[in-house]
Amino acid sequence: MNTMTKLSGSEPADGMNWYDPQKVPQLLFSLNWFEQERLYRRLPKNWPEPFPESVEHLAWHTSGAQLRFLTDSRRLTLRIKLAAPPSMVHMPATGQCGFDCYLDEGQGLYFYSTTKYPDQNVDQTMPLFNFPEAQLRHVAINFPLYQGVEKVEIAVEEQTTVFDAWPYLFKERVVFYGTSITQGGCASRPGMSYTQIISNALGRSCINLGFSGSGRGEPVMANLIASMEDLAMIVLDYEANAGFEGLKKTLPAFLDTLRQAHPDLPVVVLSKPRFAQERFEPERRKERLASVAYQRQLVQKRRAQGDQALFFINGGGLQGRDFDLCSVDGVHPTDLGFLRMARNLTPQLRQILGNPG
Repeated sequence: MNTMTKLSGSEPADGMNWYDPQKVPQLLFSLNWFEQERLYRRLPKNWPEPFPESVEHLAWHTSGAQLRFLTDSRRLTLRIKLAAPPSMVHMPATGQCGFDCYLDEGQGLYFYSTTKYPDQNVDQTMPLFNFPEAQLRHVAINFPLYQGVEKVEIAVEEQTTVFDAWPYLFKERVVFYGTSITQGGCASRPGMSYTQIISNALGRSCINLGFSGSGRGEPVMANLIASMEDLAMIVLDYEANAGFEGLKKTLPAFLDTLRQAHPDLPVVVLSKPRFAQERFEPERRKERLASVAYQRQLVQKRRAQGDQALFFINGGGLQGRDFDLCSVDGVHPTDLGFLRMARNLTPQLRQILGNPG
């Protein structure tokens, strides 16, 4: 546990102190470029190479971002302005646009509440908790998975305090690069994306670079990830967008770029989960198994050549034998699908990282 540091920069109003993370950046975690740019954005705004148009758009979706702090306030209120109202037909508003709140009173983070959207108003003020007794609590608030955030503020009672968060167990972060599944579609709330479940389990910040329909392994994305620092691991989970042929064209070069910058960093190649239609369309299963074989053989070949920090995990078994029950539309996981993915991935990632426990 770190030394408790009181955070300043609050604005009193209506008996509450309001904190804006753009003015108090110590509150915000897992957006890699936030401290420099103060933007709720998953990619840097002024990168020297252009991003694909769809990736540029999706970079404003805040999947993985998290507010973390300690407070002794009995009440906590959130005031937000979204880029747009809820709009998805196969994902709840609480997942697309919601913030969910986890609390730790000394025994670990546990889910407590979620923001709801009774109308299409992008400006909302919503309570997250209101307890009868004051107590020091560690708070983690996960940002929306599939929407941009223009403004967010937290409010605590005027006579109470906001402190620096308890640190993660480990400083180095895990980066996930991939698809809509990586981004969190279609979890019912942000904390149920598989990367957030894994973050809590590993005690590490997880940087979410999942881009819906747009994880295609472009060189600009390899260069970007290679530039990042304080990393514990990189997970490449983009097969579902690139396809088998696209993966064969991009994955070797992607790995080469990462290795030039991080020669000893663990890198995991994760194949896609099984989709429900595979039971009825044998060609889908045949192509997935061919892609699994290619990825496994590529990793084995490179390990034989000396890259012992490269690993392959077969995503086809992560959701279990009844995988067809784990998605909204045959592709995008429900909370059940994400929970199974996370629970099966976590021990494998922990073993690779060498974490205790």
